Amino acid sequence: MTNFSHLNKKEQPGMVNVGGKKATHRKATAKAIVILPEHILEALQKDDFKTKKGSVFQTSIIAGIMAAKKTGELIPLCHPIGMDNCEIDIEINDQNEIEIYCTAEIEAKTGIEMEALTGASVAALTIYDMCKAMSHDIVIKEIQLIEKSGGKNDFKRD
Repeated sequence: MTNFSHLNKKEQPGMVNVGGKKATHRKATAKAIVILPEHILEALQKDDFKTKKGSVFQTSIIAGIMAAKKTGELIPLCHPIGMDNCEIDIEINDQNEIEIYCTAEIEAKTGIEMEALTGASVAALTIYDMCKAMSHDIVIKEIQLIEKSGGKNDFKRD
């Protein structure tokens, strides 16, 4: 087992020093699932996912991208990095759950998975926000890293 990366030799919190690392192409995809009560999903589908507040999915996509860009400001020990690309895809699966996928890419010395996770999370929260007037019985679940490449270790969820 490895040590926690954000603790220094004195067991104090700190950023990981990436100064000596080589920049590589890094890509990560994260997923979040939103479960809406049936009456909300039906109402959204009937109105092409538009509400008085605007398009639920389009607003969610923009919010997720904006959040991914601000990850270094939101998570204390996360490096502030730019992104070369960030895409959010939203679809409804066979169980009538809303699946949100956020993929972020960068050429850098440190990873991009926190940006992908943040983007998927905030996109899900935006859907909650835009639908909560109809019900608070909305569930956000399974915010998880699906895959990442670049850097020391690649990862792909089974």
